[in-house]
Amino acid sequence: MSVPAILSALDRRVLVTDGAMGTQIHAADLELGRDYHGLENCCEIINLTRPEVIRAIHEAYLAVGCDAVETNTFSGSTLVLGEFGLADRAREINRTAALIAREAADGFSTPERPRFVLGSMGPGTKLPTLGQATYAQLKASYAEQALGLADGGVDAFLIETCQDPLQSKAAIGAALAVRAQAGTEIPIFVSVTMEVTGTMLVGTEMAAALALLEPFPVELICINCATGPREMGEHVRLLGQSCTKRIGVYPNAGLPQLVNGQPFYPLTPEELADWLQRFVQEDGMNLVGGCCGTTPRHLEAVVRTIGERAPRPRTVNAPPQVTSIYGATTLEQESSVLLVGERSNANGSRAFRGHLLDENVDGMVQMGREQVRDGSHVLDVCAAYVGRDELADMTRLIERYRTDVAVPLMIDSTDEEVLRAALELCGGRSIINSINLEDGPDRCARVLPLAREHGAAVVALTIDEEGMGKTADDKVRIARRIHDLCVEEHGLRPEDLLFDVLTFTICTGNEDDRRLGLETLEGIRRVKSELPGVGLLLGLSNISFGLNPAARHVLNSVFLHHAQEAGLTAAILHSGRIEPLHRIDERVREVAEDLIFDRRRPDYDPLEEFMRLFEGVDVQARAERSVPEDVFERLEWRIVEGEGEGLQDDLDLAMRSRPPLEIINSVLLAGMGVVGDLFGRGEIQLPFVLRSAETMKGAVAHLEPHLDRIDGETRGRIVLATVRGDVHDIGKNLVDIILTNNGYTVYNIGIKQPIQHILDVVHEHDPDAVGMSGLLVKSTVIMRENLEEMNNRGVALPVILGGAALTRKYVEDDCRRAYEGPLYYARDAFEGLDTMARIVAGEERPAPAGEAAAEPTAEPTGSIAQVARTVAEVGVRPEPQEDARLPVPPEIERDIEYPAAPFLGHRLIEAVSLQSVMSYINEKTLFHFQWGYRRKNRSVEAHRRFTDEHVRPIYHALMKRCAEEGILQPRAAYGYWPCSPEGDALVLFDPDGSGREVARFGFPRQSGKKSLCISDFFHADNGTPDTVALQVVTVGQQASETARSWFAEDRYQDYLHLHGLSVETAEGLAEYVHRQIRGELGFADEDAREMNRLFKQGYRGARYSFGYPACPNLKDQEQLLALLHADELGIQMSDEHQLWPEQSTSAIVVHHPEARYFTI
Repeated sequence: MSVPAILSALDRRVLVTDGAMGTQIHAADLELGRDYHGLENCCEIINLTRPEVIRAIHEAYLAVGCDAVETNTFSGSTLVLGEFGLADRAREINRTAALIAREAADGFSTPERPRFVLGSMGPGTKLPTLGQATYAQLKASYAEQALGLADGGVDAFLIETCQDPLQSKAAIGAALAVRAQAGTEIPIFVSVTMEVTGTMLVGTEMAAALALLEPFPVELICINCATGPREMGEHVRLLGQSCTKRIGVYPNAGLPQLVNGQPFYPLTPEELADWLQRFVQEDGMNLVGGCCGTTPRHLEAVVRTIGERAPRPRTVNAPPQVTSIYGATTLEQESSVLLVGERSNANGSRAFRGHLLDENVDGMVQMGREQVRDGSHVLDVCAAYVGRDELADMTRLIERYRTDVAVPLMIDSTDEEVLRAALELCGGRSIINSINLEDGPDRCARVLPLAREHGAAVVALTIDEEGMGKTADDKVRIARRIHDLCVEEHGLRPEDLLFDVLTFTICTGNEDDRRLGLETLEGIRRVKSELPGVGLLLGLSNISFGLNPAARHVLNSVFLHHAQEAGLTAAILHSGRIEPLHRIDERVREVAEDLIFDRRRPDYDPLEEFMRLFEGVDVQARAERSVPEDVFERLEWRIVEGEGEGLQDDLDLAMRSRPPLEIINSVLLAGMGVVGDLFGRGEIQLPFVLRSAETMKGAVAHLEPHLDRIDGETRGRIVLATVRGDVHDIGKNLVDIILTNNGYTVYNIGIKQPIQHILDVVHEHDPDAVGMSGLLVKSTVIMRENLEEMNNRGVALPVILGGAALTRKYVEDDCRRAYEGPLYYARDAFEGLDTMARIVAGEERPAPAGEAAAEPTAEPTGSIAQVARTVAEVGVRPEPQEDARLPVPPEIERDIEYPAAPFLGHRLIEAVSLQSVMSYINEKTLFHFQWGYRRKNRSVEAHRRFTDEHVRPIYHALMKRCAEEGILQPRAAYGYWPCSPEGDALVLFDPDGSGREVARFGFPRQSGKKSLCISDFFHADNGTPDTVALQVVTVGQQASETARSWFAEDRYQDYLHLHGLSVETAEGLAEYVHRQIRGELGFADEDAREMNRLFKQGYRGARYSFGYPACPNLKDQEQLLALLHADELGIQMSDEHQLWPEQSTSAIVVHHPEARYFTI
């Protein structure tokens, strides 16, 4: 059979497809009544009413050199057209659209350069994974569309902008059915859409999307839409590394913005061309093009840049995988077997069966989640039970498991209709359990087409007409028959098969059963060797049937080890009951191995010995830790675990035997002490500390009405304040939480507190200590000034200093010299807790810390003290001075291409979607530093799993809430001005060309050999000005107000999460706008593709924010805000030169390639 021409062309050279269709249609002069027949936004009707408009759009793309055009049928399925009353005309509309495109393409085709037509099949408006349409409905809807496209002569079906894997599978099934019906071999292309969240719309990761498409006869897999090429970079790289098929990419013209009230796609034609060239060169694309916002001008640049380039050969790593709707799981694990959870089985689990009989779907879902937490990679799901409707039960169960359980599913049924119904609900790539030859090949002939249609893997049992294969020879013989039937007759791949060579108990004492474990191990070895590529699976627990539970756990664990050594790749088991070998007593393991390998002697029977070893051993000895029975131990446990459910009942019970104050001091505070110890040892993270604090707060609130309070009864008192000029309060508030919930009285007086107010509160409450906090470098100067003022007034209270900009050395050396009273540095809230305990206990002031004492007294460049002095000294804008400028360091290159500004003056971005910003949020900084979910003592893999299963869902849920409730409202302004350096200042001029000075920014010069200053990175040659960009961004005031509200409501964990997210969203928005500036200046193609490198200044130039060493003068922001009209965004500056709203940042953007961050 000949290869379709389009596939031959894709193999010879990189093809360029067209750009946006909808954008061009909406730009045409079309009337709603005449041209749309009153069907607003139904672009497909234009194929019938104004075919010349559609043909002209195709011809515009073909005229600039595109190799292919897409039909105007993106919403041409019967389901979508039915929303306009056009379902019965779907085939006609699609046929007409294909004929229009065919005519246009043929008009530009030559024998040397044929042009092609791609039949566009979009995602529609229904997400089947969310229950908005069924698989069967979608398949029928797409089949009618595909018939029309085939009638019109398309060269390939393009199933594009896929947002739900189940929708993708339905469309593929429809296209395959139409191919079979029409007797054609029209190739099938599939393009998935990855949102800025990093997943498809329903949450599917890129690796999972590729894995579930891999088994299908799809000829090309692409990525398109949702984002620009920058945001697609990592997905495109994975596509190139992991896809065995031809590949392609056609992005949007950047992320859309609302500019001056109009939607705007910022990517220039040259930027799109540069990005696509990178993808071709680095990742081996076969096809490139454009999606939303791209025009014939964009594609003209792409055609010119790509030229006649041939696809780059790729080395692909694509191990066979199965997937949930969310993620992919490799069938052959590197250091373990694939663990298939066995408890979601109505016949194998009493608890699951109970939930099924009680119609308790939530209980069944909870059991599924527990198995995932225990380490299961896949869940076996069986709903068959005597007297019940298996089809209804399985349907109800899979509808929940497919979204509520995050691992792939193994559909366990002997009923083909149950298998069909379950597979039509699963968006991921599932496993069918199972087939065999008990009734000959007939059942296989009914089940294997289902596996082909849905891309499923299959478990094959070594059973034939003669019964179960017990010897290794029988196991291999039956496995070979099934293998040949699946691969040669039904088109499955060897890697789609998981052979269960069957396990039988060796614990009956019968002579015939003694060697069955050995036969199973030998069968595994031989099938693995003689049938390359297949997997090996066992229902592991059968080996130990007949023993007590404790003995079964151990024998199963030992047998699993030896089966894995023989080549086992998967096991159905209760993963929570498998013991690592090193935890099993050496003697017990030895006897278990003697039993498995039948090492009997006349005086020794390993079965009898093994049973004797477990006489009277309760399985609970190996079970998970239970909740303490003693109510006081249980209360302490609740504080440590942050477990509030049942707390009030336990407190009421405890008060029957102890007074409430004793419960607080002896039990609850002891629990908080354990929390502090665990945190100090790195065994729990900050969010869990806050959860414990919330539980503590709730406990005290419940006990409070029963307390006979004594005035002044407290462990100690402290006044806490963020110093003058600093609006940051997260650190101070965390100290408040920890101290308050450890029995201290805290007077938290807020942010921007002048020393006078701090001392007024001190006079009013007579505290044991004062705590001063601040995030800014300038705050360190204020702290020292405050200490000097306290000295002047004769105040000698203990003072604790903390904050991100502080170091122990700065406090011990500089600040201690300024204050005669006891002075302490607290690195975090728990060090503050320890410090308060020492202060209240009356311990003497500690000597300077060893680390500080050991350091030299000479300050290194960039030390806190030196930077603080720089901040204090910079205050007056420098006047122009001819002789003030030091020579430009010779290391700075002057022979560079200076970019031209795309416009002069300012531009407002009135709204940026949170989804657009998400790809620029540094998750590592957010999770590890803002939220405190550090790796600590976990392995890399364990921490990755913890992040995926616990932390990232918090992030996505909170971001969703922020979007829905308007908590985060990203807005920005940026612009370009002509400029010139003058001394150590940068002078900005009026964009009108008059040469009038409109702003002047002064910078300090670096001491030492390099003697750098920001102004050095701008040129003043020949009187021609350079260009500088300015930007300011904000996420709005609602974020701070909501965070404060949650703090006041004692929602400490929520408060921490929201505050951290708002900080990092502002930083991500700054990255986003800076990226747009680089694009408009024409060098965004120099950006690093990996986001982690981009966050480390993996781009040309630098973004200098005010308040940092090289750009310390916060007051200069007044000029920047005025130039950018920041007041229109609601951004203001306080008297202390802090931006309001709090989560706002501004910056000067320097384009010079050598501009980097440096210290003074």
